[in-house]
Amino acid sequence: MSHHLDSPLARQDIRLDITDLYCFRGQTGTVFVINVCHSIAGDVPTPGFHPEGMYEFKVDLNHDSIEELTYRVTFGERDADGKQRFALRSVTGVDAVDPDANGHVIAEGSTDEVVTTPSGVRVWAGKAGDPFWIEPDVLHAVGHAFQDGAPLDLAGWTPNQARNLFAGHTVYSIVLEVPDADLLADAGGNRQVGVWAVATLATDAGGWRSINRVGLPMIHPLFTQYNEDLGDRLNAGRPADDFETYGATIIQAVSGAVKANGTTEDPQGYATVVAHRFLPNILPYRVGTPAVFGMAGWNGRSLTDNAPDVMFTIASNTPVSLGIGKESVTSKPSSTFPYVPRV
Repeated sequence: MSHHLDSPLARQDIRLDITDLYCFRGQTGTVFVINVCHSIAGDVPTPGFHPEGMYEFKVDLNHDSIEELTYRVTFGERDADGKQRFALRSVTGVDAVDPDANGHVIAEGSTDEVVTTPSGVRVWAGKAGDPFWIEPDVLHAVGHAFQDGAPLDLAGWTPNQARNLFAGHTVYSIVLEVPDADLLADAGGNRQVGVWAVATLATDAGGWRSINRVGLPMIHPLFTQYNEDLGDRLNAGRPADDFETYGATIIQAVSGAVKANGTTEDPQGYATVVAHRFLPNILPYRVGTPAVFGMAGWNGRSLTDNAPDVMFTIASNTPVSLGIGKESVTSKPSSTFPYVPRV
């Protein structure tokens, strides 16, 4: 799993459980996608998007791991047809970090309908096929290796047994495409941005509680499958504090696994390099370029990038393959907006 059902708090209401974040070059600008409310959790009494939640795309424009731009989407209650009204806001500058800042409404509409603004912003929200794939036996073996400091044990498993746990499953997607000029209006000529997403819930006492935070894919499958308290804690906080807060934990997990695998003479040194690469937990992207999430580097993430093989291999310092890829996805993404496979 990338972020599917990744912590006890996220599982309490899967409408706020972000399963994946994507950022890539679209037809007219930069595309941001988050998926929530995965069907693998079974029947959801009220599926879709939480009317008391906020879904936010965060963008760091100056390499300080703090957002200078937030795109915020909020939803109303489901109507008799299952549709929900939504509003998209842009919150900029110092207000971008403030969940109570009003920002500016730049689009309004309803789920399952494409909304396009005069400036060229496009937004769509609705039910879609899950474009992600995972192999459960490899997933669990990786989780044990990093939790237990043990060798990666796939004894008895072969690639011809591989299956996509998410084949045929659905999510609810929010897809936002923003003209580059709008996205970079306050970037001062910088085109290298950092992206993450947050789902928060209004509290009875006032204010907001972070339910899920996602930047790079596969962080939770690597480190929290068997450490659920860490899962909840990783979903809170802010990227700027990640290394100070979680660096030692990541170093310990990676060094234990690579030492057990015997793939480096300096497990601690290798683990420190990996921890600095994984933290702060932000997805880097150079605006205007094709997305590539690969071994050599990360530049956004497309709907068909093989994130599990990349992250598992880097973290363990040994080749790890699921034995499946994008061909295992039941509903295929599209090259045209809204890009996700609508169902």
